[in-house]
Amino acid sequence: MLSRSESVIMIKVYSRFARVLHKNMASLEELRSVRIDKMKKLRDAGMDPFASRSSRTHTLSEIQNNFEALSSSKEIVTIAGRAMAIRGQGAILFIPLYDGSGTLQAVIKEDSLAEQAFSLFQECIDIGDFIEVTGTFFTTQRGEQSIEVTGWTILTKAIQPLPDKWHGLADDDERYRKRYLDILMNQELRDIFEKKTKFWRTMRRFFEDAGFMEVETPTLEVTTGGAEARPFITHHNDFDMDVYMRISVGELWQKRLMSAGFPKTFEIGRVYRNEGSSPDHLQEFTNMEFYMAYANYEDGMKLVRDLYITLAKEVFGTTKFTTRGHTFDLSDKWETIEYVEEIKKQTGIDVLNSTDKEMSTKLEELGVTYNGTNRERLMDTLWKYCRKQISGPVFVTQYPTLVMPLAKRDTKNQLQAQCFNVVIGGSEVGKGYSELNDPIDQNARFEEQRKLIEAGDEEAMMPDQEFVEMLEHGMPPTCGFGVGDRLFAFLVDKPIRETILFPLMRPRRKE
Repeated sequence: MLSRSESVIMIKVYSRFARVLHKNMASLEELRSVRIDKMKKLRDAGMDPFASRSSRTHTLSEIQNNFEALSSSKEIVTIAGRAMAIRGQGAILFIPLYDGSGTLQAVIKEDSLAEQAFSLFQECIDIGDFIEVTGTFFTTQRGEQSIEVTGWTILTKAIQPLPDKWHGLADDDERYRKRYLDILMNQELRDIFEKKTKFWRTMRRFFEDAGFMEVETPTLEVTTGGAEARPFITHHNDFDMDVYMRISVGELWQKRLMSAGFPKTFEIGRVYRNEGSSPDHLQEFTNMEFYMAYANYEDGMKLVRDLYITLAKEVFGTTKFTTRGHTFDLSDKWETIEYVEEIKKQTGIDVLNSTDKEMSTKLEELGVTYNGTNRERLMDTLWKYCRKQISGPVFVTQYPTLVMPLAKRDTKNQLQAQCFNVVIGGSEVGKGYSELNDPIDQNARFEEQRKLIEAGDEEAMMPDQEFVEMLEHGMPPTCGFGVGDRLFAFLVDKPIRETILFPLMRPRRKE
């Protein structure tokens, strides 16, 4: 409990903070009012402060790529963009314009414009406004590529000011709510999202070049299949029934396509998991899954290594990364380690033969917090502790079939599965396996999952009897694999939330 003197100090600090906050809010409201008055002045001068179109002749990137030719020709051009700053005073103004493709300096001189046009610009244009300017190009004495303005018009009047250029939006809550400003003011963030677009484009091209067909599968399902996660539930009004938002990119659907005769398919799409958030986990994200007939997990490992190296080289220009305190090179040899042996090596626990009590006791010794006491959750928690020590890149194989209910059993040990996980930076960033195509075994695995659900495990996999029926009609040997946003977040060394354009936010509380 605070002492009386400490309480008095806290009250004074809070009161001062409240006064500053109130003053800032008042200042913003005053600025907004001033800008609305300027908007009215522009209308009175015959300019629409919210124009419906632009007459620009070139984007700013086109100007930058052809600046020498355009400046030599003295061609009159029209460009447009947002005023990111206004410098200078008196008879000359310097305005950096940004249009999303590039930046160029506009130079407005009093003697190059009609007196009324120059005065109107000085009186009514603010940082953040979108403007259109006409003129010819030249290079300043400081060597800066510029346009000398002979005419201008307003495109959009910004009624609220931009954040401070140097400090931006410091508060994370504000940054995510006003992501448009965060991206506008933060070049590093813009670069991340441009890379992310290239990441998915490169991945799509990789599979198309390898002969895969892109498909679309349902995002609303009667049962959630393909992963172990708590789903989001919604209601289908027309059928008057609850349905689930998918937790995988159509795993059980793409396997049906293998049975249908398509040899190679892939899908890139959104998935939804009603779970907690962490630097590696979100409730909504993008994943890719591929399925390849007449192949097993070893064939998948070769393809996946090629995929990751291609992504690294084409998107990032390197195969060497440092993330989460780990350093790795994707072009190195990818070692293969076994799940059971690695846990035994790090903890002394053999998860195939130890009791549940022995596993829970070891977790307590290690100081690991865990949810759920069934055998599958205990194994998984022990593994998550161990994988944090692995920089990678490695393939982790031979998971217990208990934690891989859709994977084929290993021919040498029926308690283990033909599967592989990619581990880099202490985390799993991709999972694949030889798909289980034995309907009798699959049905028995589903029954194990059903028992887990009945015992209260909200992440256990829902049985799908129609999928088992498909397997009874026959599915060829198949390798499947999934990877997504988490891999990209690891390669840019950012929490996954930071790599999502508009992460979900709680509504602001009403005062």
